[in-house]
Amino acid sequence: MSVLQVTTILVALAYYGYAHATLNELASGVAPQSPVFLSNLGSYYTLNLLSAFPESLDVSNYCIELLAIFGKRYSTYANCLVSAARPVKVCENCYESYGELGEIYKNISSDQMGPGNESCRTSLLHSDRLMLVVQLYNNIEGIWAASECKSCVSLELHSLTNDTLYFMETLNQSLGCFEKYQQSNQTELCKDCKATYKRLNELYSRMERNHTLCIDIEDSMNITRRLWSKTFNCSFPRAETVPVIAVSSFMLFLPVIFYLSSFLHSEQKKRKLIHPKRAKSNTSFMNIQDKLS
Repeated sequence: MSVLQVTTILVALAYYGYAHATLNELASGVAPQSPVFLSNLGSYYTLNLLSAFPESLDVSNYCIELLAIFGKRYSTYANCLVSAARPVKVCENCYESYGELGEIYKNISSDQMGPGNESCRTSLLHSDRLMLVVQLYNNIEGIWAASECKSCVSLELHSLTNDTLYFMETLNQSLGCFEKYQQSNQTELCKDCKATYKRLNELYSRMERNHTLCIDIEDSMNITRRLWSKTFNCSFPRAETVPVIAVSSFMLFLPVIFYLSSFLHSEQKKRKLIHPKRAKSNTSFMNIQDKLS
């Protein structure tokens, strides 16, 4: 090796040592949380905090597997909710994925021991203040409760209820009739689809009284009513409007009835007051005649 090569190597080592010392001095003057520290040292240091934790604090492989399954099922259910947003079919399309998500969450939150005689409830649900898994599942539960899906899905989450299936069948009959006549005269649609639409309204009213409605049924009924009244310009008096009309009519005629009864009552009192006066005058006239005779 020549003298020139040795000299070049020594100069390079000296420069590297100077640069390293200067970098350490800069790092010591900047807070570790500072963006300057991260931007300057990101290419030189790789932070791996998990490797610094004791092994006793790590989550077991069994719990990691449960968490991975929870993540996959949560993603599946969330995607189902998005696709079922309009028109709303949350209960109809997503009850299976909701049941599978609830099943894995039940395994995570239970005290039942898994392999290695361990439970994942503490390590996955309550090991930190955020409790992310709990919050995620509570959000899903809130959507399910607000949708009233329990009214349309069986308790085992295996199928839709019989009432829900019958409503959907009746709804399809009405929509099929709409589709059949929508290209023709709307008068024919209003006339020929009136029977199926009336049956659908009656069924909806009965389910509403029995509290067996969910968001799917409510939304589909609202859409159907808009089609009937606004899109096709059909009219159909609902059964519950009849009592309202009757009560309103009675209230309108109530003042007339009141004044009429008052008038008749006053006329009767006038007659009663005038009758004794006439009788008295007649008696006086008879007494005068007796004196003259």
